[in-house]
Amino acid sequence: MTPADLTNFENWRSDFITRAEEEGVSPRTIRLFLEHSWLLPDVLERQENQKEILWSVRDYLDITVSDERVRKGRKALRANRPLMAALEEKYQVSADVILAIWGLETGYGAVRGSYEVLSALATLASRGKRTAFFESELIAALKIVQKGHIAPQNMVGSWAGAMGHGQFMPSSYLAYAVDFDGDKRRDIWGTDPTDALASIANYLHKFGWRYGQPCSEEAFLPAGFDLSLTGRDQPRDVMEWGALGVRLSKGLTPSDYGMASLILPAGANGPAVLAYQNFDVILKYNNALSYALSVGCLAHRIGGNQKFSQPWPEDQRILTRAEMQDLQQRLTHAGFDTLGADGLAGPNTHRALRAFQQAEGLPADGFPCGAMLDRLMAVA
Repeated sequence: MTPADLTNFENWRSDFITRAEEEGVSPRTIRLFLEHSWLLPDVLERQENQKEILWSVRDYLDITVSDERVRKGRKALRANRPLMAALEEKYQVSADVILAIWGLETGYGAVRGSYEVLSALATLASRGKRTAFFESELIAALKIVQKGHIAPQNMVGSWAGAMGHGQFMPSSYLAYAVDFDGDKRRDIWGTDPTDALASIANYLHKFGWRYGQPCSEEAFLPAGFDLSLTGRDQPRDVMEWGALGVRLSKGLTPSDYGMASLILPAGANGPAVLAYQNFDVILKYNNALSYALSVGCLAHRIGGNQKFSQPWPEDQRILTRAEMQDLQQRLTHAGFDTLGADGLAGPNTHRALRAFQQAEGLPADGFPCGAMLDRLMAVA
C-alpha cells in the first residue's frame, strides 16, 4: 500500500461523507464510520485475483452436497428442532431448505467471515469494480449501525461485505432481517443462529415460497422425449409434463405443484430436473442455477432422501466466460441471435443454441459446453 493509495482513499472518504449525509446518515454515525473504516489492500487483491473456477454441476454438487454436509445438516435439524418448527409455522418455509442455505452459506455457522464490514465495503467502494454497488451497500451498513443493531467493530463478514449465518448483504439485512428471539435486536452475527435462520425464512417467504412444495426433483424422461421443450424459459403445468411421460423416481407421476420447468443441468447426457416455483425463489437468494440446484438437493438429503440416481457426464468440458462469449458470437453469426455476447448463458443463449442444435439434427438440450463450441467452430 503506497502513500498515494492512502491519499486517494482519504479523498474518497471525504467525498463519500457528503453523499452519505444526503442519504440520511447522521453526524454521529459518520464519526463512527471515520473511526472504523480503513483501506484494506487484501480486499482489493481478493477482488482482482478472483479466479474463474470451472466446475461442472457434478463437481459443484459433490462439494456442496457432500455426505459430511448432509450429516451436519441432519445434526443441526435435531439440535434446533423446536426453533425450526416455529419458523415453519410462522413463515411457512420448509426447515430443510432453511438449513440447506445455512449449510451452503457458512457451513452451519462455522465460517461467517472475519472482515470488518465497514472497512471492506469502503475499500471496495473507493476503488475497483462495481464501486456504485458497494457504496450503496456501505450506506445500508451505516444505517444498520445508526439504528443500533450492532456496533461497527462487531459488524464482521466476508471480504465483499456479506454478513452473518446467512451471508446477507447490508441492504438485504435492512429489508428482510427479523428479531425472532424478542431481544429487540436483529442479530445475524452472533453464535446464536435464531435471528439469522428466521431472517433466511423471512427472505424466502417474502419472495413467495410455497410451503409443501420442493425446490426441484429428479425427473426421468421417456425414450424419444423432445428435448427442445426443456429450459427454465419454457415452464409448463406439472400435469402437462406428466402427460408427456415425465416421471419421478419409482415411476411416480409428478404432483400437481402448478408450473414447473424441466431443466438439464448437464445437458442431454445427465439427469433431468423438474424445477418448481420455489426453485425461482432460491434464485432470488443467489442467482446461480448450480446454487439453487444445490439448495434443493441438500434440503432433499437433509430430509432423509437419496442422491440423484442418474449418472452425471464424465469429463464434461465447461466453458470459460471468454469461451461462452465466443460461442454466443458464433451462434449469432450463424443466424441464431443470442441478443448479446456477455459470456453469461441466459435464456436467449439457450434458445439460440436449441435452435442451432435442431438445425444440425442434434439433441436440442440448449446446453452450452465444449462440444457445442467445437461444433460451432467446425461449421463457421
